[in-house]
Amino acid sequence: MADLKVNIGGLLLKNPVMTASGTFGYGEEFADFVDLSRLGGVIVKGTTLHHREGNPYPRMAETPSGMLNAVGLQNKGVNYFIENIYPRIKDIDTHFLVNVSGSSIEDYAVTAEKIAALDKIPGIELNISCPNVKEGGMAFGTSCQSAAAVVKAVRAVYPKTLIVKLSPNVTDITEIARAVEAEGADAVSLINTLLGMAIDSNRRRPVLSTITGGLSGACVKPIALRMVWQTYHVVKIPIVGLGGIMNATDAIEFILAGASAIEVGTANFIDPQITEKIADGIDEYLDRNNIASVKELIGGLVCN
Repeated sequence: MADLKVNIGGLLLKNPVMTASGTFGYGEEFADFVDLSRLGGVIVKGTTLHHREGNPYPRMAETPSGMLNAVGLQNKGVNYFIENIYPRIKDIDTHFLVNVSGSSIEDYAVTAEKIAALDKIPGIELNISCPNVKEGGMAFGTSCQSAAAVVKAVRAVYPKTLIVKLSPNVTDITEIARAVEAEGADAVSLINTLLGMAIDSNRRRPVLSTITGGLSGACVKPIALRMVWQTYHVVKIPIVGLGGIMNATDAIEFILAGASAIEVGTANFIDPQITEKIADGIDEYLDRNNIASVKELIGGLVCN
């Protein structure tokens, strides 16, 4: 049987399959469909310092080969997570990581510091696609300077595994990756959603209340693969690949492009058992090709 274990910084995953934040709740919502202990990790929904109601409805829309969302980080805040969610998930036999979001550098740092105190949470995923309200709303992850600043502040108070989730809505994602690596990120995850929109031609109005939203699903996979491949060649830290992974073949392509692990997002809405199926599919691929360890595939793309 092939060895599926991979490392994300100092964090050892039993296999490379994780869930993408915002598509899997807190994990317990999927417990009737998936044996959570078979997953490499669960990244819970975006968590902020304070309670957030999210954006007005409608805030989701189906698009060809994908979906748009503008949920707006609806959650009850980090203290609610610590007091109510953490006790229910802390003893499940997989790694639970918290996706940390914020509107200011101070928000990020305080939230991360609170989560650092939780023994059974070995890492966080820092979502730097959030708007920096103090700088006029531009996302932290769209400039090297602001991305580096938030990672530096969080790194100062957070000693565990720090994964930084990168925005694809930039000219050159490798510049952002290098900036966060320099400030102490243990890994990067990419890509977050692409900015898109949908229009109702009959009403002549946007479908989403926010007009634009984040595009995910199979349609973004070629872009995500390209960005993972580019980033793999400029950073030394591990990469977690995501964006349009719908099956095991997609996951293997991301690993060949340079990802040490992957996250499954939109596919969870289509098939709630897809994460287990992908883990099984990777195992079958390795056996079929007489590959002893999934680590042998990382960055194994042959381009000549």
